[in-house]
Amino acid sequence: MKVGFIGLGTMGAFMATNLSRYLESSNHGFVVHDIRRESAEPFIANGAAWADSPRQLAEICDVVFLSLPGPKEVEAVATAADTGLLGGLKKGAAVFDLSTNAPSMVRKLAAQFAEQGYHFLDAPVSGGPAGARSGKLAIWIGGDKAAFDEHKVLLDAFADQARYIGAIGAGSVAKLVHNCAGYAIQTALAEVFTMGVKGGVEPLALWEAVRTGAGGRGRTFDRLSDQFLQNKYEPPSFALKLALKDMTLATDLGRELGVPMRIANLAYAELSEAMARGWEAQDSRSPMKLQIERAGVEIAVDPKRIEEVLQRDPPATGNPKPA
Repeated sequence: MKVGFIGLGTMGAFMATNLSRYLESSNHGFVVHDIRRESAEPFIANGAAWADSPRQLAEICDVVFLSLPGPKEVEAVATAADTGLLGGLKKGAAVFDLSTNAPSMVRKLAAQFAEQGYHFLDAPVSGGPAGARSGKLAIWIGGDKAAFDEHKVLLDAFADQARYIGAIGAGSVAKLVHNCAGYAIQTALAEVFTMGVKGGVEPLALWEAVRTGAGGRGRTFDRLSDQFLQNKYEPPSFALKLALKDMTLATDLGRELGVPMRIANLAYAELSEAMARGWEAQDSRSPMKLQIERAGVEIAVDPKRIEEVLQRDPPATGNPKPA
């Protein structure tokens, strides 16, 4: 089997390095391409073959990995006339797009590839350069399940958490959920930390303090399991009326100190609306129901299924409550 890798930037180079070690030990061939040939020189020096174009790489590879900046680059590599992957692959070949891409783009490409007998799967990664170097990466795959199963051993060569999560586009949706949450939380943290420092707490002391609280000890997404995923907010772990009291105190302090707190005040408005709905005795996470209602979706996961996930991958500290 010959495996191709296109895109040898910071993330791609580390992933390709770990993949190449597996391929070498398994006597599989490795073919590389990048817009800058110098990026590929270390791989060529270690025995990898060079392809002058994505099309040339496609013609000799059974599986291809892409690690590119974004949708327009992926589309160009995949479909460019004369030089793109499309039309050059062997029947049944699989392309895994490791880039952070738009769900609409990967679905469009998957349809084009399927017309010619190829598999195109979205497989965005999470873990950053450090994770790419160490192999401590999550990969969320959407697309043909049989193609994923057939080639999972290759994904496992450079990621410790490669999982299939659904039809084409599912991986990209999951990646955008993850990253958007991170940047929203980052914005909120900037607000509250500037409030804390302006309120007179030394920055390192503040950081040391809050990272030992319930929010600091628990993994961010673990907190969704108790109420939100189950759509069960009673009995409360921490009552909404108490959460509103805390947010009132915090936003009042921000105004007193002259600290802009747009995200915090939006959260306060959500808590206030939930209180107006009569949910004061429900859990402090009950305002999340407002967004479910606005989005027009239903979320109610069987607790047994949640427990199965937590048994496979336990919470960091027993999923602490937001007291």
